[in-house]
Amino acid sequence: MILDLLRRRCSVRRFLDRPVPDEVIAEILEAGRLSPSGGNEQPWKFGVIAERALIAEIAAAACGQQWLAAAPLLVVLCATIVADERGARDIQRDRFPAWSGAVAGMDCALYARLNLEEHQTKIPGTHMALAALERGVGSTWVSRFDVDRVAALLGLPEDCIPSEILAFGYPVEPPAPRPKKPLAELVFHNRFAPR
Repeated sequence: MILDLLRRRCSVRRFLDRPVPDEVIAEILEAGRLSPSGGNEQPWKFGVIAERALIAEIAAAACGQQWLAAAPLLVVLCATIVADERGARDIQRDRFPAWSGAVAGMDCALYARLNLEEHQTKIPGTHMALAALERGVGSTWVSRFDVDRVAALLGLPEDCIPSEILAFGYPVEPPAPRPKKPLAELVFHNRFAPR
Protein backbone atom coordinates (compact mmCIF):
# COMPACT_ATOMS: atom_id res chain seq x y z
CA MET A 1 0.00 0.00 0.00
CA ILE A 2 1.37 3.41 -0.98
CA LEU A 3 0.48 5.00 2.39
CA ASP A 4 2.64 2.43 4.20
CA LEU A 5 5.63 3.41 2.03
CA LEU A 6 4.94 7.10 2.59
CA ARG A 7 4.83 6.59 6.36
CA ARG A 8 8.21 4.81 6.26
CA ARG A 9 9.93 7.22 3.90
CA CYS A 10 12.56 9.41 5.57
CA SER A 11 16.01 10.71 4.71
CA VAL A 12 18.96 8.33 4.97
CA ARG A 13 22.46 9.80 5.26
CA ARG A 14 24.41 6.76 6.49
CA PHE A 15 24.75 3.95 3.99
CA LEU A 16 26.19 0.46 4.07
CA ASP A 17 29.14 -0.17 1.75
CA ARG A 18 26.90 -2.26 -0.49
CA PRO A 19 26.07 -1.49 -4.12
CA VAL A 20 22.50 -1.18 -5.30
CA PRO A 21 21.92 -4.08 -7.74
CA ASP A 22 21.30 -3.30 -11.40
CA GLU A 23 17.78 -4.76 -11.30
CA VAL A 24 16.85 -2.45 -8.41
CA ILE A 25 18.34 0.53 -10.25
CA ALA A 26 16.26 -0.43 -13.29
CA GLU A 27 13.09 -0.45 -11.16
CA ILE A 28 13.97 2.94 -9.65
CA LEU A 29 14.50 4.43 -13.11
CA GLU A 30 11.33 2.85 -14.48
CA ALA A 31 9.35 4.45 -11.64
CA GLY A 32 10.76 7.83 -12.72
CA ARG A 33 10.09 7.19 -16.39
CA LEU A 34 6.41 6.48 -15.68
CA SER A 35 5.91 9.87 -13.99
CA PRO A 36 3.41 12.38 -15.31
CA SER A 37 4.54 15.71 -16.75
CA GLY A 38 2.83 18.80 -18.10
CA GLY A 39 1.78 18.24 -21.69
CA ASN A 40 3.48 14.82 -21.41
CA GLU A 41 6.74 16.56 -22.37
CA GLN A 42 8.81 14.41 -20.02
CA PRO A 43 11.43 17.20 -19.89
CA TRP A 44 14.01 15.29 -17.90
CA LYS A 45 17.15 13.19 -18.04
CA PHE A 46 18.27 10.89 -15.23
CA GLY A 47 22.02 10.70 -14.56
CA VAL A 48 22.91 7.39 -12.86
CA ILE A 49 26.18 7.81 -10.95
CA ALA A 50 27.88 4.82 -9.31
CA GLU A 51 31.51 5.70 -9.97
CA ARG A 52 33.08 6.38 -6.54
CA ALA A 53 35.41 9.17 -7.71
CA LEU A 54 32.60 11.02 -9.47
CA ILE A 55 30.32 10.66 -6.43
CA ALA A 56 33.09 12.23 -4.33
CA GLU A 57 33.38 15.15 -6.77
CA ILE A 58 29.62 15.69 -6.72
CA ALA A 59 29.70 15.57 -2.89
CA ALA A 60 32.39 18.28 -2.96
CA ALA A 61 30.07 20.40 -5.14
CA ALA A 62 27.23 19.89 -2.63
CA CYS A 63 28.18 22.73 -0.27
CA GLY A 64 29.88 20.69 2.44
CA GLN A 65 27.51 17.71 2.52
CA GLN A 66 30.32 15.17 2.77
CA TRP A 67 27.97 12.35 3.87
CA LEU A 68 26.98 12.24 0.20
CA ALA A 69 30.37 10.76 -0.73
CA ALA A 70 29.44 7.50 1.05
CA ALA A 71 26.29 6.94 -1.03
CA PRO A 72 26.75 4.00 -3.40
CA LEU A 73 24.38 5.49 -5.97
CA LEU A 74 23.30 8.97 -7.03
CA VAL A 75 20.60 9.83 -9.50
CA VAL A 76 20.94 13.36 -10.78
CA LEU A 77 17.56 14.61 -11.95
CA CYS A 78 18.14 16.96 -14.86
CA ALA A 79 15.61 19.30 -16.45
CA THR A 80 15.75 20.10 -20.13
CA ILE A 81 14.97 23.73 -20.84
CA VAL A 82 11.75 24.52 -22.68
CA ALA A 83 12.51 27.25 -25.23
CA ASP A 84 10.79 30.63 -24.98
CA GLU A 85 9.42 30.13 -28.49
CA ARG A 86 7.50 27.10 -27.19
CA GLY A 87 5.81 29.08 -24.45
CA ALA A 88 8.32 28.50 -21.65
CA ARG A 89 7.23 31.62 -19.76
CA ASP A 90 3.48 31.42 -20.38
CA ILE A 91 2.74 29.36 -17.29
CA GLN A 92 4.48 31.77 -14.92
CA ARG A 93 2.95 34.84 -16.59
CA ASP A 94 -0.49 33.28 -16.16
CA ARG A 95 0.17 32.23 -12.58
CA PHE A 96 1.56 35.58 -11.50
CA PRO A 97 -0.10 38.27 -13.64
CA ALA A 98 1.17 41.07 -11.38
CA TRP A 99 4.72 39.94 -12.20
CA SER A 100 4.22 39.17 -15.90
CA GLY A 101 6.36 42.13 -16.98
CA ALA A 102 9.25 41.01 -14.81
CA VAL A 103 8.92 37.43 -16.06
CA ALA A 104 8.85 38.60 -19.70
CA GLY A 105 11.92 40.81 -19.25
CA MET A 106 14.09 38.32 -17.36
CA ASP A 107 17.28 37.05 -19.00
CA CYS A 108 16.60 33.69 -20.71
CA ALA A 109 19.38 31.75 -18.95
CA LEU A 110 18.46 33.11 -15.53
CA TYR A 111 14.76 32.46 -16.08
CA ALA A 112 15.40 28.84 -17.16
CA ARG A 113 17.41 28.16 -14.01
CA LEU A 114 14.96 29.80 -11.61
CA ASN A 115 12.00 28.10 -13.30
CA LEU A 116 13.22 24.53 -12.78
CA GLU A 117 10.16 23.74 -10.65
CA GLU A 118 8.00 23.92 -13.76
CA HIS A 119 10.07 21.15 -15.26
CA GLN A 120 8.63 18.80 -12.66
CA THR A 121 11.67 16.70 -11.76
CA LYS A 122 10.31 16.32 -8.23
CA ILE A 123 7.55 14.04 -9.51
CA PRO A 124 9.89 11.39 -11.00
CA GLY A 125 12.21 11.82 -8.01
CA THR A 126 9.39 11.07 -5.60
CA HIS A 127 8.42 8.01 -7.62
CA MET A 128 12.04 6.85 -7.58
CA ALA A 129 12.39 7.29 -3.81
CA LEU A 130 9.27 5.22 -3.19
CA ALA A 131 10.30 2.48 -5.64
CA ALA A 132 13.69 2.29 -3.91
CA LEU A 133 12.12 2.08 -0.45
CA GLU A 134 9.92 -0.78 -1.61
CA ARG A 135 13.16 -2.71 -2.26
CA GLY A 136 14.78 -1.72 1.06
CA VAL A 137 16.90 1.08 -0.41
CA GLY A 138 16.91 4.40 1.43
CA SER A 139 17.27 7.81 -0.15
CA THR A 140 17.78 11.49 0.52
CA TRP A 141 17.04 14.54 -1.61
CA VAL A 142 19.88 16.99 -2.17
CA SER A 143 18.86 20.40 -3.47
CA ARG A 144 21.82 22.45 -2.26
CA PHE A 145 24.69 22.09 -4.69
CA ASP A 146 26.62 24.12 -7.27
CA VAL A 147 24.47 23.50 -10.34
CA ASP A 148 27.05 24.66 -12.90
CA ARG A 149 29.82 22.59 -11.29
CA VAL A 150 27.69 19.42 -11.30
CA ALA A 151 26.64 20.10 -14.90
CA ALA A 152 30.32 20.37 -15.87
CA LEU A 153 31.23 17.17 -13.98
CA LEU A 154 28.51 15.29 -15.87
CA GLY A 155 29.27 16.88 -19.25
CA LEU A 156 25.69 18.08 -19.64
CA PRO A 157 24.67 20.09 -22.72
CA GLU A 158 23.72 23.74 -22.27
CA ASP A 159 19.97 23.03 -22.34
CA CYS A 160 20.09 20.39 -19.58
CA ILE A 161 20.31 21.57 -15.96
CA PRO A 162 20.78 19.39 -12.86
CA SER A 163 17.84 20.29 -10.63
CA GLU A 164 18.00 17.72 -7.80
CA ILE A 165 20.24 14.88 -6.64
CA LEU A 166 18.91 11.72 -5.04
CA ALA A 167 21.34 9.69 -2.94
CA PHE A 168 20.44 6.00 -2.70
CA GLY A 169 21.77 3.14 -0.62
CA TYR A 170 21.03 0.55 2.02
CA PRO A 171 20.73 2.23 5.42
CA VAL A 172 23.27 1.48 8.15
CA GLU A 173 20.33 1.31 10.54
CA PRO A 174 16.60 1.49 9.92
CA PRO A 175 15.74 5.18 10.02
CA ALA A 176 13.08 6.34 12.45
CA PRO A 177 10.35 8.28 10.66
CA ARG A 178 10.13 11.89 11.78
CA PRO A 179 6.87 13.16 13.22
CA LYS A 180 4.49 14.85 10.82
CA LYS A 181 1.99 17.57 11.58
CA PRO A 182 -1.61 16.40 11.99
CA LEU A 183 -4.00 17.03 9.11
CA ALA A 184 -5.90 19.57 11.21
CA GLU A 185 -2.84 21.87 11.02
CA LEU A 186 -2.42 21.47 7.27
CA VAL A 187 -5.87 21.41 5.70
CA PHE A 188 -8.40 24.13 5.14
CA HIS A 189 -11.73 23.81 3.40
CA ASN A 190 -13.02 26.29 0.85
CA ARG A 191 -11.37 29.42 2.32
CA PHE A 192 -8.40 29.90 4.60
CA ALA A 193 -9.31 31.17 8.05
CA PRO A 194 -6.56 31.91 10.60
CA ARG A 195 -6.91 30.09 13.89
